[in-house]
Amino acid sequence: MRLVFLLFALLAGLVVVVKAATTQQTNGKLKIGDPIPAVTAQDQDGKSVNLAEEGSTGYTLVYFYPKAMSPGCTAQACSLRDSYSELQRKGVKIFGVSLDTVEAQKKFVEEDHLPFALLSDKDQKIIGAFGVPVRLNAFASRQAYLFKEGKLVWLDTHASTDKQAQDVLSVLAQQS
Repeated sequence: MRLVFLLFALLAGLVVVVKAATTQQTNGKLKIGDPIPAVTAQDQDGKSVNLAEEGSTGYTLVYFYPKAMSPGCTAQACSLRDSYSELQRKGVKIFGVSLDTVEAQKKFVEEDHLPFALLSDKDQKIIGAFGVPVRLNAFASRQAYLFKEGKLVWLDTHASTDKQAQDVLSVLAQQS
């Protein structure tokens, strides 16, 4: 009986792992060439940002992260901060998105001197429009989307932490 229970538990765990891996291989929504979703959220200053309007010209990077000020999310944001001048020269607008509050986003921007907008997506409108998986009903999966003239040109459903800017710059080099 104990062996049967153990085998059942292992099989159930394997199913969960396979399902999670399959879910993360696709975002379930956006495909290359799709338009940037017309969704609006508040940035760290409480200002409404419409992604479709903001992303209609030039390049727009929308990246998702689990939790403001956590180690991996800080590394990801600081990667973009440290390469911000180079990304700006290439015409890239950057928007970070998480389920954090406006206040938490503001603290994150201030503590890490982030020169780009962080959007509070408490109602999960942006996450839903992009098809980003939410873990434990509280954390967006780490993903990144690059749009050119409002159309998706690159996506990474396993976005990097400290190499996020490097990944985007590599894609931009291929676009030229």
